Amino acid sequence: MTARIERVVTEGVVDIDGVEHEVENNTWILGDDEEVIVIDPARDAERIMEKVGKREVLAVICTHGLPDHVGAAIEIALRDEAVVALHPKDRPLWRQTWPETWPDIDMEDEGVFAVADVELEVMSTPGVTHGGVSLYCESLDAVFTGKTLQADGPGKIGEEYPALADQLTAIGGRLFTLRHSTRVLPAHGEETTIGALEPHFDAWLSGSLTRGPGEQEAASESPLTDGTRAAGIRLNARDE
Repeated sequence: MTARIERVVTEGVVDIDGVEHEVENNTWILGDDEEVIVIDPARDAERIMEKVGKREVLAVICTHGLPDHVGAAIEIALRDEAVVALHPKDRPLWRQTWPETWPDIDMEDEGVFAVADVELEVMSTPGVTHGGVSLYCESLDAVFTGKTLQADGPGKIGEEYPALADQLTAIGGRLFTLRHSTRVLPAHGEETTIGALEPHFDAWLSGSLTRGPGEQEAASESPLTDGTRAAGIRLNARDE
């Protein structure tokens, strides 16, 4: 049977430094009529499992360890005794939600998961968290990017970029090497494509993500001229 991708949208509140934020999350289900992998299981396990139905859950994969990415992980994994996967650098974040458990699998860069007739390749894409990953499915021309890359650009926590230089390095050096037709399936918001986002990369490198409105206008008069685009050049935290 041919694998397909399905989305479940859940809603809830996330507390960031004492401030509550209303958040919608995408949980992605990849598989066929018999078996699935659940990616980024947000808070509403019942709703997610309604979509899964009677299909066997082989694995629960969390692209990040943040609460709204792992909140339903254990409950979803329990029914079919599925494994839970997370990058080891995000284990401290995991323990904030699940203090008495550990994930079953420590994901590493270039690891592979198989479901139905397709494979998912693990791509290390840190920035929002130290252990952030994306999951690339070449045969379906899709990449699950978690919070690393969204339709409106690089993802944030609240209004902050915890490690923007690392995040841009991952986006340029890994994600923007994929085909322009590749679907970008993020943890928040609507899907887009690599081709739709890649033209904005120069502006992100030049500081557009952290400028105020007045600074944005001034910067538009001085376009980036170094031609780096998606070359994967690592920036220092002080680079403008």
